[in-house]
Amino acid sequence: MSKANTLFIGLDVHKETTDVALVSDRLTDAVQYYGTLPTNLRSFDKLIKNQSSKASKLCVVYEAGPCGFWLYRHLLRRGIDCWVIAPALIPKAPGDRVKTDKRDSMTLARLARSGDLKPIYVPDERDEAIRDLIRCREDAMLDLRQARQRLKSFLLRHGHPCSGRQNWTEAYRRHLADISFQESATKLTFQHYVNIVTERHERLQRLELELQSLAESWRWYPLVQRLTVLRGIRFLSAMTIMAELGDLRRFDSPRSLMNFVGLTPSERSSGQRERRGGITKCGNGHVRRILIESAWAYRFPAKVSRELESRQQGHSIRLQTRAWEVQQRLCRRFHALKARGKEYNKVVTAVARELTGYLWDIARGFEVDMPITAY
Repeated sequence: MSKANTLFIGLDVHKETTDVALVSDRLTDAVQYYGTLPTNLRSFDKLIKNQSSKASKLCVVYEAGPCGFWLYRHLLRRGIDCWVIAPALIPKAPGDRVKTDKRDSMTLARLARSGDLKPIYVPDERDEAIRDLIRCREDAMLDLRQARQRLKSFLLRHGHPCSGRQNWTEAYRRHLADISFQESATKLTFQHYVNIVTERHERLQRLELELQSLAESWRWYPLVQRLTVLRGIRFLSAMTIMAELGDLRRFDSPRSLMNFVGLTPSERSSGQRERRGGITKCGNGHVRRILIESAWAYRFPAKVSRELESRQQGHSIRLQTRAWEVQQRLCRRFHALKARGKEYNKVVTAVARELTGYLWDIARGFEVDMPITAY
């Protein structure tokens, strides 16, 4: 029997085991279940070696999941074509209610042969490392918020409520130092809560300094600086957007980027009835949160503040003019929607969606010493 041109290998990867299915590019061939392998490099290398003689080209397909992209990068270094598929984008029959590891691997191999799968964008190792550091900083921020809430709840139970809009300033820390309790156990509890808040605050500051230091040698740092000329997009926001999304130039249109971050309305229209709902909330939730937070800055009239002016220094007049046009447009958009009686959340979401398009526009004009990365 002659060798097939392409052999598709479907993998259902888990922490300890991986199910494997095979199918050639001949439409008459049926999908074959190969078996279960241990999830390690030695087993995958042995699989690739055994199957290399059966086809001119191998194409490995597996779902994106908690196991990460180490297998993708290992196969790529060996010259093997590998697709990582988003689980939500795998076609599924409405009546199919049986799900096993064996069936999943066979489904991946069959759909890869039929061309019904589209691989996702996989960041390189440096981009993923920066993304991990940014998510670590986000976790540290949530830990700090949780520690502060526990301290405030403790003080509330003992007659020391936090009134006003305190932001943990030096004055508020001095206020905490003046609080005293009679019971020894209560004193120890209070001091432990304060120490936890202090420790987590210092950890967050260290992470931000380390992120700033590493970002300066990152390939997307010049684009990060360009994005900060926009109102509401500071350094951490721009770093999060670039680390989570990667090469923004791979999107063909701003609408495709809006769809990717889940800021487009859902729709269930049929016949003459048109029915739209809330945003889809699909895609990257980290970026969607950043964009929503940034959109709140446009509720105020258009103005170049001192802090924004300092961020725009060193950039071209053309880029600064573009940033001013964007700010005027989004501020008018915010107030126009608000004047029509729209809810604040809907207004902010609409502004965030339009801000996403301007981010795409700035990124498309950015030149970097590498080709545009495809999906």
